[in-house]
Amino acid sequence: MTDGIDLEKEGLGPSDLRAARPRVAKNARVTPLLVSENLSERFGHKVALKCESLQVGGAFKMRGATNFIARLSAADRERGVLTYSSGNHGIAVALAARRAGVKAVVVMPETAPVLKLERVRSLGAEVHRAGTTSIERKERAEELQRERGLTMVPPFDHPWIIAGQSTCGVEILEQMPDAGTVLVPVGGGGLVSGVALACAYHRAGIRVIGVEPEGAAKMSASLRAGAPATLPAARSIADGLLPSRPGDLTFAVCRAFVSDVVTVPDEAIREAAAFLLTTEHLLVEWSGAVGVAALLSGSARTFEVPTAVVLSGGNADPALLLEQPGQA
Repeated sequence: MTDGIDLEKEGLGPSDLRAARPRVAKNARVTPLLVSENLSERFGHKVALKCESLQVGGAFKMRGATNFIARLSAADRERGVLTYSSGNHGIAVALAARRAGVKAVVVMPETAPVLKLERVRSLGAEVHRAGTTSIERKERAEELQRERGLTMVPPFDHPWIIAGQSTCGVEILEQMPDAGTVLVPVGGGGLVSGVALACAYHRAGIRVIGVEPEGAAKMSASLRAGAPATLPAARSIADGLLPSRPGDLTFAVCRAFVSDVVTVPDEAIREAAAFLLTTEHLLVEWSGAVGVAALLSGSARTFEVPTAVVLSGGNADPALLLEQPGQA
């Protein structure tokens, strides 16, 4: 029992995380952890980039989706799965389901980036579009679930999803044994929860810092309130980090295991994505660039120890990353 969370009971004990790894390995690759000479020189210590932007499906989401679908019963597989997503989770569920021979339905917002929308469709998933917020697409997905008896694959608030995402953290520890700080983007909290648990189980003392857009700082607001809080609105160019509320489980894990959660403005996110593309030669979407944005803007401290930054996704149009605000 930790801070009111019985991790073993929740299915997030050390054995659960260990069991997730071989399942995840069937679809997800071990992504590179690349030392940035530019950032290391700037900050006076090693800074390395965990390139989930190079993951199968273009984002870390393949880890959780694979672990979840691998754990379904034969009857659930036969009925099919559905999810709701701004893009990357939908891509991952569609791809993991196709590889498992399972039909998939994905509910996406009306404002979903065309690149992500077409990717989901190309993978054979049935796509529905609903509203602009995570709440609207969740409600539509729940309607479809009731109508058709499909199994919901939650974007973040489920132990099978969190355990799958934890494999990213385990890889960081293996690739960077001297890591002292890890910066992780925060949407609903599945990735940062998984990474934080991996660090807690494998090497005490590592600081895991979550990073949110200023316009969608739901985890920060929840930690201040002491309970999951719902934002009246969530706005940012980082479309993958716009849930208006963290999950109950991800909030509990973050409160117990995440050292800090900081925020960054959209302008800093733009600059970080452009930096990664032009200086590091890495295509990283807005949502995936928030950790580097926190470093470059000074929102997050590295504590002068070797630091890993998770680049959580790369499903982006490079031309858009270099556009200036208001540019046609």
